[in-house]
Amino acid sequence: MDHHVGNDVFDRILSASGPLVALKTNEPAVLVEQFRLVARRTGQAAYLWRHGEGLVSLRDAQMRVPGCQRLGDALRYILQSLHFGVYLIDMPPGVPSATDGALLRQLSRTQTGHVRRVVLLGAGPTLLATFENDVSVVEADWQARAAAPRLRDGRWVV
Repeated sequence: MDHHVGNDVFDRILSASGPLVALKTNEPAVLVEQFRLVARRTGQAAYLWRHGEGLVSLRDAQMRVPGCQRLGDALRYILQSLHFGVYLIDMPPGVPSATDGALLRQLSRTQTGHVRRVVLLGAGPTLLATFENDVSVVEADWQARAAAPRLRDGRWVV
């Protein structure tokens, strides 16, 4: 995978129309590593939640957010956060519990003064149908990259 794809997908997540984003990719592990590099290079606040691991900073792998082992706890933490952040959620298979679904819906409708994106990794069609218009879908494949040049760090990039 092209190393610019991580930056491009991260930018498209930030420019999504709403705070809840479903990321379509065939290589989620590679993309998470790309996001880890983006977070370390740029200092962006990016986190990953996985079942059994909890909420972990991508910038500093040693930093775990306490009390966020379960999905519901992590979603509550994200709701209460007053800071910029991109939160990757490695969705467990199947439809989320009623509580988790309600928290995701609440996150999708909450307007904040800062950019906060909750990115669903591995969200199947059933999950996407549950949220209908509350979720933005971002394609992560390199073929879907924007062809228009844009200004990044004082340089034009494609």
